[in-house]
Amino acid sequence: MPLYEHVFIARQDLSNAQAEGLIEHFSTVLADNGGKVVEHEYWGVKTMAYKINKNRKGHYAFLRSDSSASAVQEMERLMRLHDDVMRVLTIKVDKHNEGPSVQMQKRDERERGDREERGDRGDRGFERRERR
Repeated sequence: MPLYEHVFIARQDLSNAQAEGLIEHFSTVLADNGGKVVEHEYWGVKTMAYKINKNRKGHYAFLRSDSSASAVQEMERLMRLHDDVMRVLTIKVDKHNEGPSVQMQKRDERERGDREERGDRGDRGFERRERR
C-alpha cells in the first residue's frame, strides 16, 4: 500500500486531551477503511504565521500512514467536515523516515544532522579583504 504523511491543525481552544483524541479518531477512520497508522506525533500548540478562522494558534498533529487512496480520501473528507480541524495537509512519500520528525527533534540534533549531510565544505577560495 502507498505511504502517506498527514499534518492537521486543530482549534486552539481544545484541550491537549481533546487534540490527541482527534488523532485517535482519525486513526480509527483509517483502520476502518483498511489502512493503518504507522506512527503519530502530537506537536503541541504552535503560533501560526497568519490567522485562520480568527485563531492565532493551533494544535498541530502528525500522522504517518500505510493506507489505500480511498481510505486517505475518506479520512480527509471527515477532517474537512470536522468543526475542530482548521487545516489538513497530506503528502504521498516513497518511504517513512525513521525516528522522530524534525518538529520533535531537539535543536542540537537537527543542527548536527545538517552538518553531517553537508560534509566538510573545506576552503571555498574566499579571501578576506582588508578594509582601507
